[in-house]
Amino acid sequence: MDGSPDTRSGRGTAAPSRTAYDALVAAADRLVVGLDMDGTLSPIVEDPELAHIHPEAPDVLVDLAEVVRAVAIITGRPARQALALGGLDEVGDEIGGHGRELFVLGQYGHERWTSSERRVITPRPPHGLSTFLRDLPRLLRQADALDAHVEEKGLGVAIHTRRLPDPGAAQARLLEPVRRSAEAHGLITEPGRHVVEVRTPGIDKGVAVHRLAEELDAGGFLFAGDDLGDLEAFTAVRDLGERGLAAYLVCSASDEESALRDLADEVVPGPDGVLELLRRLTADIRASR
Repeated sequence: MDGSPDTRSGRGTAAPSRTAYDALVAAADRLVVGLDMDGTLSPIVEDPELAHIHPEAPDVLVDLAEVVRAVAIITGRPARQALALGGLDEVGDEIGGHGRELFVLGQYGHERWTSSERRVITPRPPHGLSTFLRDLPRLLRQADALDAHVEEKGLGVAIHTRRLPDPGAAQARLLEPVRRSAEAHGLITEPGRHVVEVRTPGIDKGVAVHRLAEELDAGGFLFAGDDLGDLEAFTAVRDLGERGLAAYLVCSASDEESALRDLADEVVPGPDGVLELLRRLTADIRASR
């Protein structure tokens, strides 16, 4: 194997990262690769509805899928939106042609689409969401954040502060009032990179990782993410590692968010770095066979 991780573990030692990477390559036949979308496959942009995935991502994903058990996009976005912004219908067609499966798990795992079933399975909107939305303009006004972009997702809502003059300060003002209102309506709050999301409880990316690992009888799991919304997935993959699976965590780093750096086996520079890692992994798996 001629490749090696370029950026070592946030824990400050090269050996654990090298060992974990080698184990991942060895487990390729039963390896599941899970990927966040925004900030991981897609660059962060001011308008979240224009966050198309990296133009090189489709080819990289198809190539990767040939050498692993399955590829899964696990995102906070609605599944249909992720499919559209990623051109994932077409990617799924190509992956299916190689006898592999692409999963798109939207809204933190509440929604499911696969390249074999080709339909989005989604639950009903959570009880309390409609009343929370009626209360939201008041919360925005009180937090001096009326110009925040409100993205309704069907099963939740994302409040983006990126367009405001001081997005970090606006998010900080919003977080507690939004959290209190969400709890009163039976919902949970998830902060991210200049965004506060409110959604139904019960499923998160960690639950999605565990379910996927069990369904596919995974022998290894790689997950790449970029912010706090991926923390549960990181914890789940680390738990799988403690159970004996090959486990590898990748932080798609930015100047805005550093919560995952110290938990990762490898830190890469945003979507470009994620794609380079996936290319390297694909090449190393092929070289090992």
